[in-house]
Amino acid sequence: MITVLVPDEQGEAALAGYDGLEVVRYTGRPVSEHAEVLMPPFLVETDPAEFVAGLPNLRLIQLLTAGAETWVGRVPPHVTLGIARGAHGGSTAEWALATLLAVYRELIPFERDRATRTWVRRPTETLIDKKVLVIGAGDLGTQLKRRLDACDAVTTLVGVRAREGVHGVDELPQLLGAHDAVVLMMPLTPASTGMVDAAFLSRMRDGAVLVNAARGKVVDTDSLVAELTSGRLRAALDVTEPEPPPADHPLWTAPNLLLTPHVAASVTGFQARAYAVAAAEIARFAAGEPLHNVVHGDY
Repeated sequence: MITVLVPDEQGEAALAGYDGLEVVRYTGRPVSEHAEVLMPPFLVETDPAEFVAGLPNLRLIQLLTAGAETWVGRVPPHVTLGIARGAHGGSTAEWALATLLAVYRELIPFERDRATRTWVRRPTETLIDKKVLVIGAGDLGTQLKRRLDACDAVTTLVGVRAREGVHGVDELPQLLGAHDAVVLMMPLTPASTGMVDAAFLSRMRDGAVLVNAARGKVVDTDSLVAELTSGRLRAALDVTEPEPPPADHPLWTAPNLLLTPHVAASVTGFQARAYAVAAAEIARFAAGEPLHNVVHGDY
């Protein structure tokens, strides 16, 4: 029997009916001499190393999020770390698609016209035939490609390493200028931190759209604000650095920017989907089967 610690009733319900599991609900910081599996809550505000300090027999930490940057390198080396890959890709891809459509079809400017009772018909851009570079070829990136295909856009996927149907990140200098939009959907790692700097942005074609559905620290904010202010680039951000921006931060007034408060995956049913992915992974662990969502290295 494997003891699994869960943070709430949803965790208990998700694991109900699985054989070989003793499911124990905890509050606050989990403490157990016997627990081998921990399902942390969506948001852990303490240091992960301190959070798991009272679990000497821990073997698996199964997250409910697709991102693991706050956990990588902060848990004992013998403990496997797993993410909820597959739970949030669809909703995040939906947000990215919605923002691209909003930018190209000028939905926000038209809404501003309505507020001033202005009726001016004008043609807009379209997503049809736009070349979209998606950096991140995992669940999020492939989910977005499927949606972009339905809109008759042309998608190029970029991953850490090249493989069939995916370009390598080392090819970015040659790819950036050939695309109308660049969508960031990669995890935050030492390699991706600050990736989108002044040099990266300078390689994007005039009028291109940068969409960040990854993490704020992937983008150098000052460099992006400079490009937005000049009018050369446009952007849609769901994440920022800092997050949230302080009241006097230039992101609040930057032109050519669509900004949302880190809500790309915050949709109805997101918790149920995350718990379903986590429960299936814990069931594999209990059965001695290979896990699907293990974090390797810097991931």
